Amino acid sequence: MSTLLKLSGLGKSFAGVRALGGVDFDVRPGEVHALVGENGAGKSTLLRIVAGALAPDAGHVETGGQVFSRLDPLLARRLGIVPIYQQPALFPDLTVAENLALGLEKGGWRRVRWRERQGRARELLARVGARIDPSAEAGALRMAEQQLVEIARALGAQARILLMDEPTASLAEPEAVRLFALVDELRTQGVGIVYVSHRLPEVLRLADRVTVLRDGAVVETRAAAALSQPELIKMMVGRELSAVFPKRPVPRAGVVLEARALSSRAGGLREATFELHGGEILGLAGLVGSGRTELARVLFGLTPADHGELRVNGRAVRIEAPAGALSIGLAYVPEDRRRHGVIGDMSVAVNVTLAVLRRIARGPFLDRRRERALAQGFVERFGIRTPSLDAPVSQLSGGNQQKVAVARWLAAQPAVLILDEPTQGVDVGAKAEIHRLMVELAEQGLAILMISSELPEILGMSDRIAVMRDGAIVATLDREAASQEVLLALALGHAPALAGDGAPAAGAHA
Repeated sequence: MSTLLKLSGLGKSFAGVRALGGVDFDVRPGEVHALVGENGAGKSTLLRIVAGALAPDAGHVETGGQVFSRLDPLLARRLGIVPIYQQPALFPDLTVAENLALGLEKGGWRRVRWRERQGRARELLARVGARIDPSAEAGALRMAEQQLVEIARALGAQARILLMDEPTASLAEPEAVRLFALVDELRTQGVGIVYVSHRLPEVLRLADRVTVLRDGAVVETRAAAALSQPELIKMMVGRELSAVFPKRPVPRAGVVLEARALSSRAGGLREATFELHGGEILGLAGLVGSGRTELARVLFGLTPADHGELRVNGRAVRIEAPAGALSIGLAYVPEDRRRHGVIGDMSVAVNVTLAVLRRIARGPFLDRRRERALAQGFVERFGIRTPSLDAPVSQLSGGNQQKVAVARWLAAQPAVLILDEPTQGVDVGAKAEIHRLMVELAEQGLAILMISSELPEILGMSDRIAVMRDGAIVATLDREAASQEVLLALALGHAPALAGDGAPAAGAHA
């Protein structure tokens, strides 16, 4: 069978550490070939070599009837290779339409046809199901919206070979379903797709073949139809993984955080009402743009509230800045860990202790011994894999970066921890570890508000689930009353029967 892309003996090392070692891989016309493995397995390195962003140390790339010892980004584009990276690479000060035009319009001096550009942008955005104004600045978009713009731009490039790195990581279920339909459409047009995802159900749903990488080497390539999720997990991690969602029941304590009709014009929040108990994990579900992250930002003082009441441990509070939120026991780990969760160029020790500098200082000077002792304690407690406390956080895997982000705020000893997409873009092993950590924290009495676009995560880790739509909480359900179908129906504005007789289930309100 003919191939669109063939990689032979690819090798790549960084500072003597092997990232890829003799990897063979190919993609056929009209095929979705999934590439899976734990963080650090070499998936991103392989994609960057194919996209021309990295030069291999060994091996070659064959495509379009030609053999290349290396590619560069312009040559890759001319050969029809188009990447969609996990972290959107948009120009923040340009509009959505201008970002889409980059790489799609011909170069050289010519008059810009603004109406035509806007129309083309609307067409591409509609194809991915994105309700985004083409004239909006890209930097003002939420991460999920930026990801949809990236996907729209790739569609406009009319790729022969599409490299998709965690394309649904920040998308809610309906947006992901729309993307799956686009993948199926591209497959019928003969496009070859390399699909990287930690979401194993979607890998098995989309892929024709699956290649597993471990420690920079190919473990096996198999037909997706012949694989089950437990088999795939065992191939990836080299061991049985008993539970990705290790939730245990925890006795619920008193109400720690209470919001009554909390509203924010700036954040698009409308009369959000909920209670969060000590020892509880309250899941927050909803579509992209439903107001989940906006609610978190209002609670943490990043966006002002202009109506409603907020109580912490029964006391009415007004939070106008993150420092105020932290002082009354609230901590927030945002969804984009690279931009807002950690500082990549700084060390593990510095990142872990950033929120408690006054506590580890002696007068005006930082006590390095205290800093390192506190950081070492969290490294051991959370199982953070790092060469040393002095290693830059950017060198750590995604799962370990997320643990560092959580450790930073737990160092402040909060009563409430807000986690926005806590396992976005991390592998199945790291996901299980983060979930285990969440359960342990709940057992210690911490109140956790967990925002997630993954309905299995919401259902697997939450004690109760609040569903948001159009800036408001439209229902709160006990875990036993919820299902993916019920949550999706509520998020879309339908009113499903939540109990056998059609009455609302216990613990649910609309």
